[in-house]
Amino acid sequence: MKKWISPALLTVTFVLSAIGHYANWDHTLQFILSAISVVFVAGFLGRATESVAHYAGQRLGGFLNATFGNAAELIIAFFLVKEGLYDMVKASLTGSIIGNLLLVLGLSIFAGGMKFKVQNFNVTLAGLNGSLMIVAVIALFVPAMFLNTHSITKQDTDILSLVVAGLLIVSYIAWLIFSMITHKKYLDDVSQDSDEELPNEHAPVWSRNKSILYLVLATVMVAFVSEWLVGTLETLTVRFGLSELFVGAFLVAIIGNAAEHSAAIMLAMKNKIGAAVEIAVGSSLQIALFVAPVLIFASYFTGNTMDIVFTTIELVAIGVSVFIAKSIIQDGSTNWYEGLLLLTVYLIWVYPSILYKFNFFYDIQKAHMNGSLALMCAFIVTTHQTLNDYQVISRL
Repeated sequence: MKKWISPALLTVTFVLSAIGHYANWDHTLQFILSAISVVFVAGFLGRATESVAHYAGQRLGGFLNATFGNAAELIIAFFLVKEGLYDMVKASLTGSIIGNLLLVLGLSIFAGGMKFKVQNFNVTLAGLNGSLMIVAVIALFVPAMFLNTHSITKQDTDILSLVVAGLLIVSYIAWLIFSMITHKKYLDDVSQDSDEELPNEHAPVWSRNKSILYLVLATVMVAFVSEWLVGTLETLTVRFGLSELFVGAFLVAIIGNAAEHSAAIMLAMKNKIGAAVEIAVGSSLQIALFVAPVLIFASYFTGNTMDIVFTTIELVAIGVSVFIAKSIIQDGSTNWYEGLLLLTVYLIWVYPSILYKFNFFYDIQKAHMNGSLALMCAFIVTTHQTLNDYQVISRL
């Protein structure tokens, strides 16, 4: 099987990144070394995930990758919560969700579609994933609506946030029981072997125990490298004049999830689109239904509860991303053009964010919160209907 990563380069870049961090080299140099190291560590994680998926199935393999990949971001977020940087935490969660649903899913579908004309996966699973994503949007939308239409005290806001967080965690645990235990066969993968693939491409890279060991090892390496890299962002923020919201929503989110990004694309190019979708969508669900609620409870035990109220631009970004992704995957079939649509929407979000570094949008949302929420609903419904019309026409 073709080797995706050189162990020597993996070791060298990781060691150099560690030396740069603990020797307190220039932060720009640390950033470059850590970024290069992330690329190789992500490749290692992707290869381990592929091997685990061979033994556990595409869905469980994708779930494990999303879980281990989010571990790095969860660790980073815990440090941010400890420092009381709640705006950056929320921005990083938002960036992770839209990055997974638009960038990662888009690149995976596009890359897989360029190699295979059509890729299929379980349509029932796609529908359930879409429903769960809508639940996540509702959970974020309702607290923001009440806070901006009623006079609610800080204590009431904290209680509301904790209650919603608890319900989301229960919903996520119930989903794991449903999908992994009670209805596992009902949601089995749909795989199609192509004549373009060689039989030995599906052979496992390592034994089952070694694959699990390497998956854990790769996750630990990702956590360390991500922490080292994020540690340089404060200096880079000042040096290049970036806002906290921009850093959280894009830099931290992309860096913290770099591992599953490459893994999803690699699996899609091997015609394992089920695992790729599970990584992209499953990671977003895990962030919205588990990681964010856990961080809220973690902040509660620090004595200053982080509320679950997101800004308008964050709600719009998450809402639009969810409905577009749901429209793309709901038929259980993907092609390269659908991936291109997701990437286009992501670039539409990225350009003004880079141009204004979120400051422009952040000022607007303070003055026009209620109007923006109404516009968000109208825009989401219109976009959702447009994409549904496209899918109907494409089948004619």
